[in-house]
Amino acid sequence: MLYPDNSADKLGFNEIKELIKANCLSTMGQQMVDRIQVMNNFDQIKKFLSQAHEFKNILQNDTALPIQHFFDIKTLANKARIEGAFLTEDEFYQVQASLSTVFAVIAYFNEREGQYPNLEALFEHLPIERSILKSIGQVIDEKGKIRPNASRELMEITSGIAKAEQEARRKIDQIFKSAAANNWTADGSLTIRDGRLCIPLLAENKRKLKGFVHDESASGQTVYIEPEEVFTLNNRIRDLEFDRRREIVKILTALTDELRPFVPLLLSYHGLLTKLDFVRAKSLFAIQIEGEMPEVVNEAKLKLVNARHPLLYLNFKKEGKTVVPLNVHIDESTRVIVVSGPNAGGKSVCMKTVGLLQMMVQSGLLIPAADNSVAGVFKQLFVDIGDDQSIESDLSTYSAHLSKMKHFAENANGKTMILIDEFGTGTDPQFGGPIAEAVLEALNHKKVKGMVTTHYSNLKIFASNTEGLENASMLFDNREMRPLYVLEVGKPGSSYAFEIAQKIGLPANVLNLAKNKISAGQKKVDTLLVDLEREKKEIFDTKVKLDRQQKHLNLVLSENEKLKSFLDENRKMLLRNAKQEAQNIILNANKLVENTIAGIKSSNADKEETRKLRENLNNELKKTIVKPEPVKKNDEEIKAGDWVKLTDSETTGQVIEVNKDNVVIAIGDLRTVAKKKRVQKVSKAQVPKEVRRSSLSSTNDYASFSPEIDVRGMRGDEALYAIERVLDRALMMSVNNIKILHGKGDGILRKLIREYLRKYDQVSHMEDEHADRGGDGITYVYLK
Repeated sequence: MLYPDNSADKLGFNEIKELIKANCLSTMGQQMVDRIQVMNNFDQIKKFLSQAHEFKNILQNDTALPIQHFFDIKTLANKARIEGAFLTEDEFYQVQASLSTVFAVIAYFNEREGQYPNLEALFEHLPIERSILKSIGQVIDEKGKIRPNASRELMEITSGIAKAEQEARRKIDQIFKSAAANNWTADGSLTIRDGRLCIPLLAENKRKLKGFVHDESASGQTVYIEPEEVFTLNNRIRDLEFDRRREIVKILTALTDELRPFVPLLLSYHGLLTKLDFVRAKSLFAIQIEGEMPEVVNEAKLKLVNARHPLLYLNFKKEGKTVVPLNVHIDESTRVIVVSGPNAGGKSVCMKTVGLLQMMVQSGLLIPAADNSVAGVFKQLFVDIGDDQSIESDLSTYSAHLSKMKHFAENANGKTMILIDEFGTGTDPQFGGPIAEAVLEALNHKKVKGMVTTHYSNLKIFASNTEGLENASMLFDNREMRPLYVLEVGKPGSSYAFEIAQKIGLPANVLNLAKNKISAGQKKVDTLLVDLEREKKEIFDTKVKLDRQQKHLNLVLSENEKLKSFLDENRKMLLRNAKQEAQNIILNANKLVENTIAGIKSSNADKEETRKLRENLNNELKKTIVKPEPVKKNDEEIKAGDWVKLTDSETTGQVIEVNKDNVVIAIGDLRTVAKKKRVQKVSKAQVPKEVRRSSLSSTNDYASFSPEIDVRGMRGDEALYAIERVLDRALMMSVNNIKILHGKGDGILRKLIREYLRKYDQVSHMEDEHADRGGDGITYVYLK
């Protein structure tokens, strides 16, 4: 599938395997990592990816898996398979510890049945044979030593040894005390020689004590004697120890015979432990590189979102730097991306990232890219990177390239991914360019997919005019003369040869001489590419700025519409109330006049009665028609919660906040700021009920507004939408800062949020919470 054979080395895949091996707990797991291969079976790829994803979820979000011991029980099982062989105490302990781990792991997943289906499949239909542990436990203790009561014979032998040792010790202590009393002993106490307990005697006294001389001091003044009586007892102990050893071998042989029928099951348990160690190592590596599981499809396509080269990411992480993410899309419409741009601009790293991540996915490894990335399955991966000249094969650099191109052209198909670095180089550009173009055309006819890098203008032109090929460039800041390491699909890039040479310090006369030597047409094309790139960047920056201004304008228009709607409704309500009040006054006046007339008539127009009725009519009319009182200056202190009226209008609202000479007033759903001298305090009774209800609801909204939002667990777009709503309300309410809880995790959500908020002119700056209170899992956003 891979061509040439050293493709894994070229792309850095073997380095990835070494890093994964460092996370293994056992040599079996490391051996399994060594056997990792690029697969093209869709179901297998998805299964291995899902297993790593589930284990990563356990490591990050669940109780630790009870993995404590990993031993090579396959070797032990094969040893136990042989008739007459037996396992040692330590080997049985390894089997016991490994089986305890296996059963604990199975119990762990049984408690979470259905939660990790792909990991559960590792031990599906695997029986739990606890009788093995029971049998071993009757013979081997928790420390891996044989139990003294493993058999009746062993217990008797052990007891005999203990008694004999006790008798020997008592006897030698007695003899030592006697010798010391006679001043026969040298300085010191009882000592061990040749495994025997001996008495140190002065050399001149060695004939005074019967026994066996085991050793003497370097000076020859002290000899170490084992007394005759003790010598006999020690020999008895030695014989008992031989008997004990023979009994232990007998017990272990019987236990091995009992274990032998379970050898196939032990091999199955070994396989489970090995796979768990392997998957655990992959998952730990995924956490180290912030790896995610992409969507896997059974098609030859690739869509990488915010992808990073894993090795580059780890190196940059040590240095405290960040990798610029890569976004690339390869499918049936955009099959081959032709990347151009300056040297040291990131073209090769970009292409190696694509190739390495594709190899990782097809090897069942999680990749450092957003989880909405899409990875397909390619049957073949053809790589041409670096210089493969060979003295032994008599191949030059260009010949080596051509031999690869021959293999590519003959064997590639629609399910092949090609990666070609510096396409066409190694020979005269006048001929290398057309040959490279012809090979690219042949590969395009075969519907291959992949990426090539080049500096040749003819390939850039060919890609822009050919269906299935797409130009792309690595962006370069030609003002600061530095690469941006950002891939932009859709247009070719300039090599910036003269600009880079000028920055390095090549003499001006040499540069001018070089510029005069290139053709006018080539110079014009290169200048055009540089100008296009500059103009596109300026247009992009202008577009971002206009988007911000448009957003702010839309916000202001929305506020104005709400205010206009509120004022219109308030005016209508006031007119309606005024009309109703006028109608009530007229109705009451009419009734009063009618009653007065009726009273005059009933009194037969009596003068005195008529005068009283008229006087009463005038008094009632004075009460009904109330003259407006002149506006008095309000000397009362205005505080939050008071009702006020704007002196230059009939608009009323409730005070939310008082800031020096200004007050923040809630008018329905809107907020406005006015000078204290422009408002007059009014009683709550003077405010219409509709206005009170509207303001109460609005004030409650203000009171309930919290400048803190928790977006943990949300997807990127959901989080940004929620943050945007809080930010809009915070700006309307003049809040100084907001607090965003996004969690630590892989840091992707934090980075997405901060990049998004930097687009707002109203955002002053952002910073992490204190390390003791959440650190970089919380972002404080300060508003201007």
